[in-house]
Amino acid sequence: MSISAAQVKELRDLTGAGMMDCKAALAETNGDMEAAVDWLRKKGIAKADKKAGRTAAEGLIGVDAGVREAAIVEVNSETDFVARNDAFQEIVAKVAKVALAYGKTDAVAAAKYPGSDKSVTDTIKDAVGTIGENLGFRRSDKLTVSEGAVATYIHNAVADNLGKLGVLVAIETAGDAHKASAFARQVAMHVAATNPLSLDVDALDQAAVERERAIFSDQARASGKPENVIEKMIEGRLRKFYEEVVLLKQAFVLNPDLTVEQALKAAEKEIGAPAKITAYLRFALGEGIEKEESDFAAEVAAAVKK
Repeated sequence: MSISAAQVKELRDLTGAGMMDCKAALAETNGDMEAAVDWLRKKGIAKADKKAGRTAAEGLIGVDAGVREAAIVEVNSETDFVARNDAFQEIVAKVAKVALAYGKTDAVAAAKYPGSDKSVTDTIKDAVGTIGENLGFRRSDKLTVSEGAVATYIHNAVADNLGKLGVLVAIETAGDAHKASAFARQVAMHVAATNPLSLDVDALDQAAVERERAIFSDQARASGKPENVIEKMIEGRLRKFYEEVVLLKQAFVLNPDLTVEQALKAAEKEIGAPAKITAYLRFALGEGIEKEESDFAAEVAAAVKK
């Protein structure tokens, strides 16, 4: 019998199994949805059916790099234990390799997983059944330069190019690419430590700037000083704000006597040509995911009463 796309989608939503597995299950059961679910469960493919609703906020950040390009991904699991699983680490590393070719999240999710005819999304759904936890490909991005280097940095790596926090930094220069890459890696370490809000002042969210300006204005006017003095106070506090949150204005972690901008200028002597930091990306595992809070004592008490 003919199996519709709507039936396949319904079965995928019910079980979390891959598209081709769902299509095969429906074909084997003549389109009977309940029987198809059972067929998948018997095959061990639908072990994910009740896991899909659980919060996956652990996992790994992965990076991969090529010539003048690098990519970064986040793949989530429910527990840190699974993040240390070799099979899961292999998935994250391969997804990072796909991201190096396709870049943005949607394109990576739809792209074929290495060595498979299935997409990245379907491969990860299939892995839920074998690994035993809800898993999810959350995001990816990529930086490229026409000349220069894109450096990667993983903080507290659990394996090569895998960890809980990852950074990419791109430097455009006609100079020595290896030396540019070395400096870009230092900047990536800085970004990991300081988590700047933007690359430069112009890239800052103007709503955030105006909010800070309003706060500084109220604080300054409370001093009762003349308006011309108040304006200088406001501008001085804004400069301080920029020094705290703007990458190029921050004190360089490896040499706090210099700003990142000044450190870059000094590095140009080694690089052998003018250089410019054009972009950075910082992925921290689970940032922005609302984690479920559980009361372990209450869970134990409830279990005893059963």
